[in-house]
Amino acid sequence: MRAAVCHDWGEPESLSIEDMPEPEMTEGGVRIAVKAAGVNFADTLMIKGEYQVRPPFPFSPGLEVGGEVLECAPGVTQVKPRDKVMAMVPFGGYAEQVIAPEVDVFRVPDAMDEISAAAFPVVYGTSHIGLKDKLNLQPGEVLLVNGAAGGVGLTAVEIAKKMGATVIAAAGGADKLAVAKEYGADHLIDYRSEDIKNRVKELTDGRGADAVYDPVGGKAFDAALRATVQRGRILVVGFASGTVPQVPANILLVKNISVIGFYWGAHRILDPDLITASFEELFGWYAAGDLKPHISHTFDLADAAEAMHTLKSRKSTGKVILTTETRH
Repeated sequence: MRAAVCHDWGEPESLSIEDMPEPEMTEGGVRIAVKAAGVNFADTLMIKGEYQVRPPFPFSPGLEVGGEVLECAPGVTQVKPRDKVMAMVPFGGYAEQVIAPEVDVFRVPDAMDEISAAAFPVVYGTSHIGLKDKLNLQPGEVLLVNGAAGGVGLTAVEIAKKMGATVIAAAGGADKLAVAKEYGADHLIDYRSEDIKNRVKELTDGRGADAVYDPVGGKAFDAALRATVQRGRILVVGFASGTVPQVPANILLVKNISVIGFYWGAHRILDPDLITASFEELFGWYAAGDLKPHISHTFDLADAAEAMHTLKSRKSTGKVILTTETRH
């Protein structure tokens, strides 16, 4: 099978496209013919040795895939061969086949194609549980979303609107803000030219945001901290800026702010039932036409390095996807 392979820690260009043996079946495993794989910032960290998971060499990065079930280990009951599925894996998604644990494989709605399936798990799963279960977002509340045109940010805009919130979308540049507006944002902040704190205050008549969804960190987090109401909540889901903020505890104390850390991937082990219930609701929304994965770039597997650089350089909006269809 064809795969993008990492032999040593490094940048995307260090990946090589090789013919690799098909992965061996595992107990409780599901063999999937990968049609598409999502590209995530975590993949760029994994190949540098900076992610929570450090696979043994050689390995393929890739945390989420869409495809078709080829084979199931004895005892697997949730899916069967020929089912169209999405799946989460600890690594290995940048390949033509992958073995995923049964608990991490989900049949997708009939109307969902494999590319949308590969774009779905991480970003929609993170935003749905993050907003509903961690932030406890309520109808009528004001939510500030940093990085609102990125993978998780854009789904946060979409889901928060579905939940009845007023959404302030912060992103860099008019093109990205236009995408956030298309997905339902009520107000827009261009943090290349506008001050997040001041604009949030202006947009809320001096009150501030009830809650913040932050996958960015850095200066955007610092500004958001000062733009929240008394007893506001901030959900930390990542550090796309490359800077992990150092939270001033005195501001938390004075404003009674709750800062909540949320690593969605850990909940596949900590609370798999929560993950399953989340996807059931999300699939219902998708089938009803309420969710539409936004995919700005699609690359062939052979161009995995280019795909990762497109994500890292902030040239994309929504999701970047790899496909196993060879381009001619």
